[in-house]
Amino acid sequence: MPRSIAYERDNALNAICPYFTMFPLEYPLGVLKQYRKANPVVMDPFCGRGTTLFAARKLGLAARGIDSSPIAVAIARAKLAAVDTLKVLELAKRYMEEHAPVAVPDNSFFRAAFHPDVLLNVCAIREGLLRVGRETDTTVILRAAMLGCLHGPTGKTAERRSYFSNQMPRTFSSKPDYSVRYWMERQLVAPEVDVIKVLERKLRRLDSPQLLQTGVLTDARRGDSRVAASLPPACRDFSVVVTSPPYYGMRTYVEDQWLRNWFLGGEDHVIYGKSTQLQHTGFETFAVSLGKVWKNMARTTAEDLDMHIRFGIIPSAKVDAKALVRASLEASGVQWAEVSVRSAKTAASGKRQADHMAAGSAAAREYDFHVKRI
Repeated sequence: MPRSIAYERDNALNAICPYFTMFPLEYPLGVLKQYRKANPVVMDPFCGRGTTLFAARKLGLAARGIDSSPIAVAIARAKLAAVDTLKVLELAKRYMEEHAPVAVPDNSFFRAAFHPDVLLNVCAIREGLLRVGRETDTTVILRAAMLGCLHGPTGKTAERRSYFSNQMPRTFSSKPDYSVRYWMERQLVAPEVDVIKVLERKLRRLDSPQLLQTGVLTDARRGDSRVAASLPPACRDFSVVVTSPPYYGMRTYVEDQWLRNWFLGGEDHVIYGKSTQLQHTGFETFAVSLGKVWKNMARTTAEDLDMHIRFGIIPSAKVDAKALVRASLEASGVQWAEVSVRSAKTAASGKRQADHMAAGSAAAREYDFHVKRI
């Protein structure tokens, strides 16, 4: 199997923070290369960790992204930022000094997940970032790098440790009770790592002089892509949409990222039942909900609109993925011409990371749609 381009040195920024059900870089790059000469503005209404934004930036194209998850937006904005390793490390050190006497979570999970000194430094940097008024490239990169280092495999040697936590998956946050049992049964102890050195190892890999500055940080915004307010007039200039909506039947994106959500100012425990942008209560309901997104995309001021949609379902959801996409397009009330539809590669992303804590993950069947507004 050929090595993914995600592992190439020039694409390291796209991997600043691993994300469960990660969008493969090959897909948006392959699509956008077809439009490069026309120099379009690109939109992704489910931007996730910003892979479409990164692909557009690599090709010198301006891109906009929307997502309802604060974790997603924090990571996506990093794909639009310039990396200055020294400035980011200096800011992290300053926060650790300024906010040293900071409150830290005191429950069984945090006591077992992080060495006390590590947790204190993580909380100090968290506090500094929570007080940021105006975002800069430096604050955006520091936040995304901290999210990327927050949890993952412990590593065999201190020199190669890339994460702050006890043994965990790197793409999602395992639940507290399960994690504590796992560590206790295996007598695993949280490593005493140098937070600055862990950050430096990540940051040194990220800078790429070939990445053009093609937009501003706010081109990745938090919002609900179904509603007009998420698409102000100044952002309706796109003519190409490349996106991958949430898998049908997968409702726990925020819950599965609860630890990163804590770092961004959320609670220090999982809160279930978080509202999702799309409604998953049935085929028709989901189609209508997704159709609102397509209707909003059709509000672009561009004369032509091409949408490229990668869509999948979780294996337990007995639904025809192609029929669901077509139903959503019809529900939008917009006239679309189906240019092509083909099977995508099996979406097993995250499986290897899930294996670190024996968490089961099954592959989903995905399809690539290309439709045009008539």
